[in-house]
Amino acid sequence: MEKRNCKSHLKTHRKPFTCDECGKTFGFRSALLNHKRIHSEERPYKCDQCDKAFKISAHLSSHKQTHTGEKPYSCDQCGTEFAQLGNYRRHLISHTGKKRFKCDQCEKAFTSKDNLQSHMRIHTGEKPYSCDQCGKAFRCVDSLKSHRSVHTGEKPFECDQCGKTFRLRCKLVRHQLVHREERPYRCEQCGMAFKQSDSLKRHYSVHTGERPYSCDQCDKRFRSSSDLKTHKRSHSGERPYKCQLCEWTFTQISNYRNHMRSHTGEKPYECDLCGKEFRDSSTLKQHKTIHTGERPYECDQCGKCFSLSKNCKYHMRIHTGEKPYSCDVCDQTFRHSSNLKKHKRIHTGEKPYECDQCGTTFSHRSSLNSHKLVHRDERPYKCDQCDKAYKKSTELSRHLQIHAGVKPYRCEECGKEFASSCSHKRHLITHLRRKRYHCDQCGKKFACLEYLIMHQQIHSGIKPYVCDVCGKAFTRLSGVRGHTRNVHTGGKNRPQGQNDKGPKEKKSVIKEPSKIQPKAKNKLKELEIRLHRVTVPVRPAGGATLQIYM
Repeated sequence: MEKRNCKSHLKTHRKPFTCDECGKTFGFRSALLNHKRIHSEERPYKCDQCDKAFKISAHLSSHKQTHTGEKPYSCDQCGTEFAQLGNYRRHLISHTGKKRFKCDQCEKAFTSKDNLQSHMRIHTGEKPYSCDQCGKAFRCVDSLKSHRSVHTGEKPFECDQCGKTFRLRCKLVRHQLVHREERPYRCEQCGMAFKQSDSLKRHYSVHTGERPYSCDQCDKRFRSSSDLKTHKRSHSGERPYKCQLCEWTFTQISNYRNHMRSHTGEKPYECDLCGKEFRDSSTLKQHKTIHTGERPYECDQCGKCFSLSKNCKYHMRIHTGEKPYSCDVCDQTFRHSSNLKKHKRIHTGEKPYECDQCGTTFSHRSSLNSHKLVHRDERPYKCDQCDKAYKKSTELSRHLQIHAGVKPYRCEECGKEFASSCSHKRHLITHLRRKRYHCDQCGKKFACLEYLIMHQQIHSGIKPYVCDVCGKAFTRLSGVRGHTRNVHTGGKNRPQGQNDKGPKEKKSVIKEPSKIQPKAKNKLKELEIRLHRVTVPVRPAGGATLQIYM
């Protein structure tokens, strides 16, 4: 008997049976037959409780334990239970840390021979397992199995605590750790604890700085193969995860899942300190720093601290000038992928955010949120100096700068200062645009026709706007308004509800009920404005109205 067992064992080393499709070798014919079912669709072993079918009888036996709930193998170190002996043994190795199988190309070590073989395909580029529906190829059969459920939508593994379903048992086991507070895997350098051994391994690279995975297109390096795989999609443009409700596409499945919750309204992550709920764990993690005040990630150039490592990473690009995301239409570059995504909507005209009250669409969610305030009469942000009220805190902040006289935005070209960034940006356009309007008296150029008109009044001496109280004349309407407000009314407040610039007026017609000086009348008759190749005379209408057709 012992001799026969020895002969049987020796066959495992010889492996005379070869698969004619992928070249894998086996010590027994039965093992080869079981393996060949991977390439075929044959599933002869069926479950009598749920009709699920399997290619190998051992897999059916393991599956039946999902119905009984039996998990006879328990880890005495962390308490994790297993239905199969093989999974239990593999788990024990994660505690011992023993890695007997080493890669001869990169010295990386593995706990099992199968893991080493799968790893070797990274170096060879071999992907022997392909999907019969979409043709996508994979390095290992488990990846193919996981991928196939993308087409079928099948999620047979359900969490008995929250009802969440998964395509793979390993995903369920990993998820169940969320319900347990225990974190058995602890970093020896900083004491940080993790629920999963993989998380601890990834964390170690923070201390070592190791980035073994390199992109062959831009030489960028990454800590994990999954990060590299996701990065490569920025070069290929591949976005394999598509929302069936709004047709948005994503490069990562985690982003796809978070997006789906925007449709369902699901917020499974709850803060245990204030009860606030979130769609994804990263947002919850970021929120918790509000309670703790923790900012462990520091910029080594300016000392600024951040609560999340990714925010620190994004900040560093300000110092390095790195803008890795490029628009394929206009070649404009961006620091963040989200900024590139928003920018592309300029070219596509996409406006995915719609107001549920009036139907107006917007390209950005923030614009929609700002717009929704229009439908609300509430003005919760009040000025403590003049009782003026606003719908948004940013509007109040801009208004307060008027009282303080603060003008933090300065034009580097002409030195003009502005109280708000939007006014500053509008002003910068005048420098950027081609100055096509020329003054025929001094040759000065202007970007806007209205600026040329105002400038020409300097040469003509026209001051058509007269104060009704004291008779002082001004070249601009804003001048007489400011004079009346500051001199005659003593800077009294305007009625609440008006903005700082007063009620809006049509740019096409400027009406001023004040008297126009007789000398100005004659000079206005001589002034002509050329716009769009049409000569339009500018003259007082009815003796009391100045009309400028723009």
